[in-house]
Amino acid sequence: MTTIAIIGAGPGLGAAVARRFGREGFSVALISRTKENVERLAAGLSAEGIEARGYAADVQDRAGLGAALAAATEDLGPIDVLQYSPVPRRDFLRPVLETAADDLAAAAEFSILGPATAVRQVLPGMTEQGRGTILLVNGASAARPNGNVAGTSVAFAGESAYGQMLHDALAERNIHVGQLIIPGAIGGGDPLYAPEALADRLWAIHAERGPFRTTVGAGTD
Repeated sequence: MTTIAIIGAGPGLGAAVARRFGREGFSVALISRTKENVERLAAGLSAEGIEARGYAADVQDRAGLGAALAAATEDLGPIDVLQYSPVPRRDFLRPVLETAADDLAAAAEFSILGPATAVRQVLPGMTEQGRGTILLVNGASAARPNGNVAGTSVAFAGESAYGQMLHDALAERNIHVGQLIIPGAIGGGDPLYAPEALADRLWAIHAERGPFRTTVGAGTD
């Protein structure tokens, strides 16, 4: 059985990715802060013939996030694909001159320590299986700092650096790490940013195992 764990799963991109991978025979672990939301999403996917389960965890609660991933592994089997794509909190999106050290610390916990916690949880299983994919989903500020969203710009830059290093270090284990940069509003009317189109891009990153970074509208870096 192949399993994808989607951290930050919701009714937009998360649901589209679940359906895209589900069509390929994956079971799906849906992880977000609100248990009712992921259980509702899992029920809808199950009605479509996709094996799915929901788990509640806050990415800023490292123990809780690790426990959710452990439970998903116990229920669905080893996690073959990990997607980290929670939506940043509003207080990470303030101008740089309004951003304090505590704001940066919280953003880093969300976008650097969160993915690091998730990766460390699933990496032993991927290594044992001899395969795996880690998908990081970020906005444009991951590649180009934006002073209007200072917390996320700083934290996404750190997440990008961590992901690039993982990409280089894990290639010899047949574990691919890829980042999708989305420089526009998901579902905002542009077909490039439709959840289903982005899910197709994420499937291609997993299946084709190209360079670390793919930018919607610009290809790979």
